[in-house]
Amino acid sequence: MLWVPVAGTVILASYLGLWPVPIAPVSWDAPAAPGYVGAHAANSKLAGVQRIDLHGEVGPEHVVAGPDGRLYTGVRSGNIVRMQPDGSAQEVFASTGGRPLGMAFAADGSLVVADGIKGLLSVAPNGQVSALGDGQARFLNAVAIAASGKIYVSESSTRFTPARHGGTVEAATLDVMEQSATGRVLEYDPATKALRAVATGFSLANGIALSNDQASLFVSESGRYRVWKIALDADRLDVGKQSPQAQVLFDNLPGYPDNLTRAPDGTLWLGFGGQRNDLDKMARRPFLRSMVLRIPRFLWAAPKPYGHVMAFGEDGKVLDDLQDPGGTSPLTTGATVSAGRLYIHNADGDALGWIAKKIPRRPNLNFA
Repeated sequence: MLWVPVAGTVILASYLGLWPVPIAPVSWDAPAAPGYVGAHAANSKLAGVQRIDLHGEVGPEHVVAGPDGRLYTGVRSGNIVRMQPDGSAQEVFASTGGRPLGMAFAADGSLVVADGIKGLLSVAPNGQVSALGDGQARFLNAVAIAASGKIYVSESSTRFTPARHGGTVEAATLDVMEQSATGRVLEYDPATKALRAVATGFSLANGIALSNDQASLFVSESGRYRVWKIALDADRLDVGKQSPQAQVLFDNLPGYPDNLTRAPDGTLWLGFGGQRNDLDKMARRPFLRSMVLRIPRFLWAAPKPYGHVMAFGEDGKVLDDLQDPGGTSPLTTGATVSAGRLYIHNADGDALGWIAKKIPRRPNLNFA
């Protein structure tokens, strides 16, 4: 009966080597993970955060403070939940029918939403949702609004979309596994309804924030552990090619950089959506990445949850670094400073975390 195990081995090998997968992996040079050293030395400053229960909602992936002093957050159900700074008076402000991710308030009081499924949306103060643009851009992730009224948004991938590939987490996983770097930064002009590409070539373009002088954009590139500074007037700039209009502000970070927000004092905050893992070891082995996708997800080695957010200045100096190595934090995608608190975004938790973080307000730096 030797043929039975032999046949089983042949079938398994054929499955791992030949079964179709949705990615066409690209070889790339991943830098060696630095670990938690220097400005990112391991600490427990984020351990033991306070919790605001969301009453059944899950995944406050991004949080923004509104002009009314209340907090707004998009959750997995497609709802945008509004609440007081202490978490009281929670209500559904609007529902997009998709997955609201990054958000920013426009000068007219409307809430602009980068929805990973529905695209770029505007929510009126009465909660009415309308689409912006032609609806062609998909897997939008983060949004920032300039004083000119122009809207800047990250498109994480043009290859994988949450609508077609099982949600935002699955689409992001496929994009990072493939490394084809099709992410973009787009500009939408409400006056002309024109959409243009500012920069291209990102491996999972993610968080976005404007510089104080409104001449540049900070963009987190999750798939290659970087934060960029991109000239606002760039046009279809390929970040894979050297250009004076693109500067890597942070390189080889210890985790996957995610949301970017600006505090009232001008400080920029960045969340890390997970630690680096063994994926780096397969950077030059595309075939192995294809094989991994053929293995059932429940057999994947799940990384230990690791909470991590950091604050930095526009010069690239790390000003604060908060971590929770205890494995109790949900996926910390970002942080928002408001009402004397630092609210911790997360993509998979059933609560909104916060710690006391009093930062002086300087209104001239308070951009979305």
